[in-house]
Amino acid sequence: MKLIHVAVGVIKQGNRILLAKRPLELHQGGKWEFPGGKVEQDETTSEALIRELKEEVNLDVMNTSPMMEIHHDYGDKKVFLDIHWVENFTGTAQGMEGQQVCWVEKEDLQQYDFPEANKAILEKILS
Repeated sequence: MKLIHVAVGVIKQGNRILLAKRPLELHQGGKWEFPGGKVEQDETTSEALIRELKEEVNLDVMNTSPMMEIHHDYGDKKVFLDIHWVENFTGTAQGMEGQQVCWVEKEDLQQYDFPEANKAILEKILS
């Protein structure tokens, strides 16, 4: 089974974090996630994240800083989540692929349904 390397952005604006809802037809569809996407062969995690966040939520990101890494096996798919903080960006977040996006106060994050692999990210944000 192939391991999928995913760049994940915890996009922070004040006390709020940006979430995006996964399209229903995708793996873990209908759940909320921190935006990001697959890292291509010749990209660093930061480069992939900057590209993906422009494509997905229309944000122009200046830089990212490493937060944590998670390896998770869903049974049908293995993911390596390379998670970065994103605090230096411009633009207004919008779902460029038709997905719902919203800014959520940090203390309200636990009310959202996330994929299992994201639970550790929540714990880190809230710690």
